[in-house]
Amino acid sequence: MLTFVGLGLYDERSITVAGREHLRAADRAFAEFYTSKLVGTSVPDLEAHHGVDIEVRDRAGVEQDPDPILDAAVDGDAVFLTAGDPMISTTHVDLRLRAHDRGIDTRVVHGTTAQTAASSLTGLQNYRFGKATTLPFERAHGGSGVPDSVVETVDDNADRGLHTLVYLDIKAADDDYMTADTAADLLAAEYDDRLAVAVCQAGSADPTVVADALDALTDREFGPPLHLLVLPGDLHLLERDALVELAGAPETLVADRTL
Repeated sequence: MLTFVGLGLYDERSITVAGREHLRAADRAFAEFYTSKLVGTSVPDLEAHHGVDIEVRDRAGVEQDPDPILDAAVDGDAVFLTAGDPMISTTHVDLRLRAHDRGIDTRVVHGTTAQTAASSLTGLQNYRFGKATTLPFERAHGGSGVPDSVVETVDDNADRGLHTLVYLDIKAADDDYMTADTAADLLAAEYDDRLAVAVCQAGSADPTVVADALDALTDREFGPPLHLLVLPGDLHLLERDALVELAGAPETLVADRTL
């Protein structure tokens, strides 16, 4: 059996009870932290909290050399751990399909995702989000500013009155995480005074949620990673009130977007 377990968003306690039980009962535990990371903990702390040894695999060790994980699932019960929910990344879907090709039973124990946290913390209704996008570091896409694909996604959602969740680039191997102020600075060149919401430290006991115009967010300090940005579309009255009360949005900005 190969069980995919989501660790949640922040630290060693963010895992669900079901996920914790599968992890502690497994014969071997593997993990990857290149697609995301639990910034509120470390691998040694995870191991100590759950009383297990965790074998961390890099990207090549999951995508190009998955046999040690699959062999462990043939010989006994193996767990594969990721931050957030384990099936958000296509690389994990590929690993599950490889397991099925070898006749290995699989199951998924879900974890909280950044998308659901962004909706919960901002008060924006989850069914009014359109397609999400990822804003890369400029060095990552070999250009300057915001890639056309990001602009097209934001504009398409805006045309339909939908919110856009903007994931911010992560280079976990380099311990480098795009911050909300950097993202706001990049996006302000395209959208200037457009309303945006920074969602930071989701899953922690004290998350940071700030709504303002993009150009006003460029000079703000949002604390440690991980950070997200949300670009709201049209706002229901309840969403408008939530952004004002929960995220400190200027009433003049949200009034212009109210349905």
